[in-house]
Amino acid sequence: MSYVSAVPLEPGRLRAAMHWADKIALRAEGPQLVNDSKTPSGRVHVGALRGVLIHDAIARALRDRDIPVRYQFGVDDYDPLDELPAGQEEFFRPWLGRPLCDVPAPPDSPAGDMAEHFISEFFEIFDELGVKTERYRMRDVYREGRFNEAIDVILKHADQVRRIYREVSGSVKEDVWYPFNPVCEQCGRIASTLVTAYEGGQVTYTCRNEALGVGESCGQTGTVSPFDGRGKLPWKLEWVAKWHVMGVTIEGAGKDHTTKGGSRDVGDRCLREIFQKEPPRNIPYEFFLFGGAKMSSSRGLGASARDVADILPPEILRFLMIRTQPNRPVEFSGEREQIVKLYNEFDRYHERSHNEPAARDDEKRAYQLSLVDPENEQGYFYTASFPLVLTLLTMPHLDLAREIEKRKGSALDDHEHRDLEQRVARARAWVERYGDEADRSAVQEKLPASADSLSAAQCGFLHQLADLVDTAPWEEEGLQARIFDAARLTPVAAGQAFEAFYRVFLDCERGPRGGSLLSFLGREFSVGRLRQVACNPSQVWEATAICESDLGEWIAKNHKKIDAAQACMRTSESGASYLEVRATFSNGRQFLQRVTLGGGAEPDARAVLSRIASERDFEIGWAENQTGK
Repeated sequence: MSYVSAVPLEPGRLRAAMHWADKIALRAEGPQLVNDSKTPSGRVHVGALRGVLIHDAIARALRDRDIPVRYQFGVDDYDPLDELPAGQEEFFRPWLGRPLCDVPAPPDSPAGDMAEHFISEFFEIFDELGVKTERYRMRDVYREGRFNEAIDVILKHADQVRRIYREVSGSVKEDVWYPFNPVCEQCGRIASTLVTAYEGGQVTYTCRNEALGVGESCGQTGTVSPFDGRGKLPWKLEWVAKWHVMGVTIEGAGKDHTTKGGSRDVGDRCLREIFQKEPPRNIPYEFFLFGGAKMSSSRGLGASARDVADILPPEILRFLMIRTQPNRPVEFSGEREQIVKLYNEFDRYHERSHNEPAARDDEKRAYQLSLVDPENEQGYFYTASFPLVLTLLTMPHLDLAREIEKRKGSALDDHEHRDLEQRVARARAWVERYGDEADRSAVQEKLPASADSLSAAQCGFLHQLADLVDTAPWEEEGLQARIFDAARLTPVAAGQAFEAFYRVFLDCERGPRGGSLLSFLGREFSVGRLRQVACNPSQVWEATAICESDLGEWIAKNHKKIDAAQACMRTSESGASYLEVRATFSNGRQFLQRVTLGGGAEPDARAVLSRIASERDFEIGWAENQTGK
């Protein structure tokens, strides 16, 4: 098995848009063994899936080039328990320093030990994601004697290992240090044993478990065989033994292991000098950051793989991990804006891959590699947008599938039904785990009492919106545009407008896309609810009016965008007069600005308009007969 980089490339292939996994596979020659592993020291965080799926994408790309490949995944269950899982410290504390496979599982767990308890959940997600691996456990590798020869060679070259550590990483080891940790014959710990000699196939060791904070020193000294599972190599040398014994040709590593002088450099050098072999192809990959922070299984930092798999369908979770180049970080959080963006982007790739012949090859490939079962790919099918599903969850009285069929314009087929059910389940899980009060809201049967706290300007906006949507075509995009139109014509800031909108329908300050919500609520209910809010036009005009200088500044800032503008004078029931300027921008949007005139008459309004127009060299028409209440 080998991985070479000298295979001639087809002309122009790498200059074309290719997915990163195909670029790696393009240089492979001969059978390949892809390897990855995980230490199950706690509930596995979602970041661990990045390496799993990067290696899976490479294995798939190799198969697509008809290159024989095996993808194996190791459970590093012979590693010691050196950190206590968050929230379970007291249960696991007595077992510090013992191999994970010798630590009992938490109470009520069906697993036989700690390692199986935590890795079983992780492997369930493999199955959901379509990740097919040959799985092995390090306890078996050691106990079956598969590493015996490598352990003997490494211990015989301990002086060489010490030199490599010093030269590559700057880590200085004592002359009596040997790269091996026996299982203590007295306390059963593996993290606290120190080997000081290797002779005649036996290691001499001392156990100093007091350094682990587990009580009095064990103090055991002894001489034992290092073979057949009686101990383990430090993980950097264990890496080397895997490559040598198993014949690994490709194994990537995270950023923390691939810095200059880091673990990967140490392992590569040891394999070359001690076993005279070339190391596997390395695919360095950046961290997966959840909420901007690096995660840790044992410390309980970040989200577990199970938690994220519960809010993202398998294809979208795969897409999140493999669409980005491995050497670039991937950031994700449970926030609404980011999860909606991810769903929408995946849906765009789905649409383009099937319906746009000119779509980029790397985008098509990223979509294909995101599929759980690409060999049985269903072709194009209708997908319900995630924001739309979230919107429908606020209206439990509706038949969700029927509403989606109305959007599609025909019945959903079996595959579309399954996809919808999957998205609904993920949306419910997201609302439960990451949503706030607004996400858990539902359409109110009556006008909420909290609507009484809305400002005059907000009430004016709601009535303006009622007028605009009363005769508008009842479709989502148009209704969404009317909300913004109403805000500009009140005028009121968009944030205050949407706050009022969600308050009267959901009794909260935020919610699903406004146009979607209206489209499902229907014209009669929506317009009736909007007009149910008490509104005094005189108070609205007073609350939304600005001064003459502010209007001048607004025109100066926007006059190049304005195609036409008209002004008129209006008088409120209280007798106050206002100059109103309605401007139409080149993009078709209309804006209204209102200036207080006090008790002025039409000549006063015209005078104000004339001053502003002359100062700004800008023409504003006058709409006759617009005065009045």
